[in-house]
Amino acid sequence: QVQLVESGGGLVQAGGSLTLSCAASGRTLHYFAMGWFRQAPGKEREFVATITWNGDNTRYSDSVKGRFTISRDNAKNTLYLQMNSLKPEDTAVYYCAAGVYLSVRVTEYDYWGQGTQVTVSS
Repeated sequence: QVQLVESGGGLVQAGGSLTLSCAASGRTLHYFAMGWFRQAPGKEREFVATITWNGDNTRYSDSVKGRFTISRDNAKNTLYLQMNSLKPEDTAVYYCAAGVYLSVRVTEYDYWGQGTQVTVSS
């Protein structure tokens, strides 16, 4: 079992930055590909970014490419999402997830955190 806890969300003005963290316990993240997803009110959960177990490969949604950076520190059992140039449409609850494979699909991830709210004001 893996327990994931996100932190770092909050209220920020458009154009600002936030860094989300996802701390894992129970098992080392070394074995897992990791992903960030988000869900806005009334919308389905959508893919944001994903990273392989050793960090050598990443993928991003088109909507965040060039603005967000996913990274991980396996020694600290922590996943990160650096978010720059934030837009009001980035407002959502952000979730981290752990799975076996690098994937953009919600269904490919086995463990999920409880989410952290990010609100971007215009």
